[in-house]
Amino acid sequence: MTDNFDFKSGYSKVNGLEMYYEIYGHGKPLVLIHGGGSTIQTSFGKIIPELAKHRQIIGLELQAHGRTNDRDTDLSFEQDADDVIQLLKNLQIAKADFLGFSNGGQTTLEIAIRYPELVSKIIIGSAFYKRSGVFPQFWDFMKQAKIENMPAELKEAYLKVSANPNGLQNLHDKCAKRMVEFKGWSDEQIQSIKAPALIISGDSDIGSPEHIVEMYRMIPASRLAIIPGGHGKYIGEITTLNNGNWTQEYITPLIEQFLDEVIVSDK
Repeated sequence: MTDNFDFKSGYSKVNGLEMYYEIYGHGKPLVLIHGGGSTIQTSFGKIIPELAKHRQIIGLELQAHGRTNDRDTDLSFEQDADDVIQLLKNLQIAKADFLGFSNGGQTTLEIAIRYPELVSKIIIGSAFYKRSGVFPQFWDFMKQAKIENMPAELKEAYLKVSANPNGLQNLHDKCAKRMVEFKGWSDEQIQSIKAPALIISGDSDIGSPEHIVEMYRMIPASRLAIIPGGHGKYIGEITTLNNGNWTQEYITPLIEQFLDEVIVSDK
């Protein structure tokens, strides 16, 4: 993956964590924020090689995920946002674009709301901002979540790289608890987002298309892409692959076009 561009990785002291990060390529920074229970590679491994040809990609692993250790606190989108911003400060990155998938999309919303001065553009993939935006069976599943139902690909990826190989159950339980207790954001908070936004969802994603359109209409300078497929298929998220194959490579030109163009509010 690193043959055609510079690569480095490391750990940074972030609010009680030793946060793992990876940096690919050069240019304007794009921060990738993975989904719940995931790693940099399980969420973004298929799109990093193309994106890194034209910009600097910063991938990170959040509290208790992948190579990053845990601390004695629950997971929260507020704390994740604080951790991401502290990492960027440690790396001396003053402003960046952000691409968040799933729970990473929720974290990206939080960053755009609370740290607007540090945000150029945001890409929100397969995320939602209120409970009613998700099909009811999702919440039923979360209330009864068991580690046996965690996708095997995510379990294997965690065990392969984890700072704490015995922490899988803890990761699962903390992720489930966060979602069971999810409160979301008010319409006013979403409407306050000033950064240009690209909202992406699969047409059979966990959030309803109606909710995705609603979020698109609320963010003044936003674009919308509803793509055939399920949760994360459009970026090649690991649990959506068919024998490792990915057929939606058109997503990277879409992302790059959005990041490169000048966008003003048209609402």
